[in-house]
Amino acid sequence: MAQAKKNLGSQLRSQFQNLEGRHPSQWPILPRSLCGVGVLLAVLGLGWQLYWSSQLEDLEHAQSQEESLRQAYVAKMNQAVNLEGLREQKQQVMDYVATLEKQLPSKAEMDALLSDINQAGIGRGLQFELFKPGQATVKEYYAELPITIKITGSYHDIGQFTSDIAHLPRIVTLNDMNVSTDQKSSTLTLETTAKTFRYLDQEEINAQHAQRAAANKGRRR
Repeated sequence: MAQAKKNLGSQLRSQFQNLEGRHPSQWPILPRSLCGVGVLLAVLGLGWQLYWSSQLEDLEHAQSQEESLRQAYVAKMNQAVNLEGLREQKQQVMDYVATLEKQLPSKAEMDALLSDINQAGIGRGLQFELFKPGQATVKEYYAELPITIKITGSYHDIGQFTSDIAHLPRIVTLNDMNVSTDQKSSTLTLETTAKTFRYLDQEEINAQHAQRAAANKGRRR
């Protein structure tokens, strides 16, 4: 057995002897096979370096894009499925906004609203010690008018007055309410700031647009 292994080793070594100067086609089978394997590995290495690696990168990029497009498709499909429900919700919101807008008086109607607030107190037998509309504050879509109020009367009448204010057809809120008691007369005094809101007239809307345009122009500079 040992002799056979020795003879095999000698035969293999002999195939690699005296190869210099001979054409590879004339080499023994083992050197030729090893050379072919080496050439194949070199070709594969160069192909990977020069072509296949970039192709794999493009493939990974395309797979990533495919996943993003699939997610976008699923999201749009969900939107399409829920489109009718979203339209109904949009209409409900628009109806609600329209209802609120109807509760906002115009600038010309503010005097009537102030009169309604005043009459709500007088109708309950309350005594106005102060009823002073303040300076209107112009917001983006509306104007806010504060009214400083100080009234005296019974607990029941003041409670009814606040309820009447809440049920006015226009939006009026009572803020910073402070109630004190007169021990001698057993009457209550309510100090509060009523706030009501109105539409902007065209002049105010134009002023708002001009203000925003000037601000945008200043930022661009």
